[in-house]
Amino acid sequence: MNVIPCELEGVLLIEPRVYGDARGYFLETWNERRYREAGIPGPFVQDNLSFSRRGAVRGLHFQNPSAQAKLVYVLEGEVFDVAVDLRRRSPTFGRWFGVRLSAENKRQLYIPVGFAHGFAVLSETALFAYKCTEFYAPEHEVTLLWNDPDLGIPWPVDQPVLSDKDQRGRRLRDLPPEKLFP
Repeated sequence: MNVIPCELEGVLLIEPRVYGDARGYFLETWNERRYREAGIPGPFVQDNLSFSRRGAVRGLHFQNPSAQAKLVYVLEGEVFDVAVDLRRRSPTFGRWFGVRLSAENKRQLYIPVGFAHGFAVLSETALFAYKCTEFYAPEHEVTLLWNDPDLGIPWPVDQPVLSDKDQRGRRLRDLPPEKLFP
């Protein structure tokens, strides 16, 4: 597998080794030993699956406390996936990284603790999978405004389909300091 460090420290783009032949293909989506050696420690305690339609934007979400690292990938379709650095002492605080993940390119994105995460669906539908290092804790979930002008994320969707929660997200500058990461 090929592991590519991104411009935000700790965020890793993973290109798994794909074994293909006339029958189709095979790849490992998770191997604790191999991924730990690549800098993805786990342990992962919860797997999630999300099905969405074109134009859906989910996020930007994070939990604090009960912060989660995530390993995300697409099983069907294509998304624009985004991680936003919320570590106050980080030189890249408030910056974001975005990448297209798809069933075709089979890439994965590792997002460590200290980041908000979200994605936009670019295909007709998308089946999105993610492994989390902490259990979902709705009482600790925070929603960062997906289109916060201070972040300037160029979401590649014309008419985003949003949940009520995501429409009410807060701008980064309005988040209480205790909700951010040291």
